Amino acid sequence: MTTKLSAAALSHITTAAVPGYDRSALTAGIVHFGVGNFHRAHQAVYLDDLFATGAGHDWALVGAGVRPADEAMRQQLRAQDWLTTVVEQEADASSARVTGAMIDYLEPGNSAAVIERLADPAIRIVSLTITEGGYYIDPASQKFDPTHPDIAYDAANIGAPKTAFGLILAGLLRRRADGAVPFTVMSCDNIPGNGHVTENAVIGLATLVDPALAAWVKASVAFPNGMVDRITPATSDREKQLLADNFGIADNWPVFCERFRQWVLEDNFPAGRPALEKVGVQFVADVAPYELMKIRILNGGHATIAYPAGLMDIHFVHEAMENPLVSAFLAKVEHDEIIPIVPPVPDTNLDDYFALCESRFANPKIGDTIRRLALDGSNRQPKFIIPSALDRAQRQQSVNGLALVSALWCRYCFGTTDSGAVIEPNDPSWDRLTAQAKLARQDPKAWLTMADIYGELAADPAFIAAFTHALDTLWSIGTKATLERYLADTL
Repeated sequence: MTTKLSAAALSHITTAAVPGYDRSALTAGIVHFGVGNFHRAHQAVYLDDLFATGAGHDWALVGAGVRPADEAMRQQLRAQDWLTTVVEQEADASSARVTGAMIDYLEPGNSAAVIERLADPAIRIVSLTITEGGYYIDPASQKFDPTHPDIAYDAANIGAPKTAFGLILAGLLRRRADGAVPFTVMSCDNIPGNGHVTENAVIGLATLVDPALAAWVKASVAFPNGMVDRITPATSDREKQLLADNFGIADNWPVFCERFRQWVLEDNFPAGRPALEKVGVQFVADVAPYELMKIRILNGGHATIAYPAGLMDIHFVHEAMENPLVSAFLAKVEHDEIIPIVPPVPDTNLDDYFALCESRFANPKIGDTIRRLALDGSNRQPKFIIPSALDRAQRQQSVNGLALVSALWCRYCFGTTDSGAVIEPNDPSWDRLTAQAKLARQDPKAWLTMADIYGELAADPAFIAAFTHALDTLWSIGTKATLERYLADTL
């Protein structure tokens, strides 16, 4: 027997923790764009913890979205009174909790309703998890791209925009007209300097609308930087069935994740903020060291194992870590090339941090997939791998391991594994990447002509040589033998 998740069913659920606070007493304080799995396993969980202490009940979440897929999420959550079951999994234990921090979800595409809610003075924070590719960033320069058609549309239609940034700007316009205090805009995405990137997007759009508006945004709106971390795979029928079988709960869209979570934030919230320090959020003056550590070591580590594992037909991340070649490749690239160029982080040993990452990757309960790690390399490589390679190249240090990571990505984008199995499209720019990978099979340097991805690294002779040799070797002897040579220092 399973219990269908709903507010009325909470009193009947005994296999999972449920909200002990009065959800009817919650009022909205945050509008969040991008109600995906990560948000519901991270920000929503921290708020649920806070509400359980009896504090912060005027900081409840209102969801928002701009993609067609967001409506499907809205309907599924609406059917269960905006509740979510979060299952934390470790090798030796699993536990479930029902979170109740969300109280509404605005209809995607209804710009008038979204702007109306953003104009409400009760909304003091607007947060985002819209993925690395959602910020209209030029990959090579890492700067806002004002020429993107979506941005051009919003600039010409700021009264009824379609992007998250257009809606945020329209909401700020209304608040300025009403004399209301601007809300704080808080990115929760894995982007270096995510607050600055968000600020550049909003101000860049505002500049197209009215330079005076852009100046007002710059002077009046806060964009704190933050580092967020929790491994959260996509939900499939597998997770829904596990929840039903192990906890007796039927949830339309549960979230499975690891127990570990981390959130480091700059304390820059002029309109106020929830007291998240009570539930483990670390507020610091400068997030950058924590952020760089996480992006280079953890996210860079994910990118390092994704493509060799994918090419060797490994499905789950923990299975990749059980493969001695993949796990040794990860450790060698990290210790030889990534960790040595990560600046010091307060009260943190970088080798210990990497060891924690290894144990998290190896968690057999999570069910995280190699395909998820390999997703969207055209946006992730310029953030997670290429900056480390460029730093090393500029210092005239070896880039052999990072060049091999990049060559493995190229080989993956050819579209077949070493066994000949077809790799289904796994990037918004898949057609372009596949075409370049086919050219690169004959001339590896063709891959590096994607200047929007590689930037100045594409002109570095040492990187070109290392990448060319790595890709030629992958095509000549395959992934397994190439990793063996690299590990033996004979590549």
